[in-house]
Amino acid sequence: MSDHEVRPATMRDAKAIAEVHAAAAKAAYEGILPEEELRALALASREAKWREAIEFSEPQVHVAELDGKVVGFVGFDRSRDPKTPSTAGEIWALYVRPEHWDKGLGVALWDAAREGLEEEGCTTVTIWVPIRNDRAMRFHELAGFKREMKTAKTTQIGSVRIEEIRLKRNVA
Repeated sequence: MSDHEVRPATMRDAKAIAEVHAAAAKAAYEGILPEEELRALALASREAKWREAIEFSEPQVHVAELDGKVVGFVGFDRSRDPKTPSTAGEIWALYVRPEHWDKGLGVALWDAAREGLEEEGCTTVTIWVPIRNDRAMRFHELAGFKREMKTAKTTQIGSVRIEEIRLKRNVA
């Protein structure tokens, strides 16, 4: 693998982040969402969402660059879950282009998020993962996250309902 760099996202990264998000989500949700829902993962709305996130640092966004091209990103901040302490952080999103899976970029992005959350004073971190997304579940469990079994919930993605579960670990 060529050298990669993880850095804070800038406004000029929003389109590339949206492209990574769309490509990785399509691959990750294949077999979980029907084809028409996968096609509906609109690039334009994702670009606007990530542009706003970068502008207002909510969530904080870092990108992984490989040979000058954005190939992954992570969004992280304080937990959005109700009744969580102010020291609880959350990975809002972590995606890498499918052709770059299994090359250490997800780990590099997780490391950047962990460092950022630690700087923010977070002591724990959570992430919501679809139960049927075996790849994501395996990645996060290998990174030390544990399933919080009582948190399973149903979430709507387009016209489809999927089961998600929250995973948690200490930041340090």
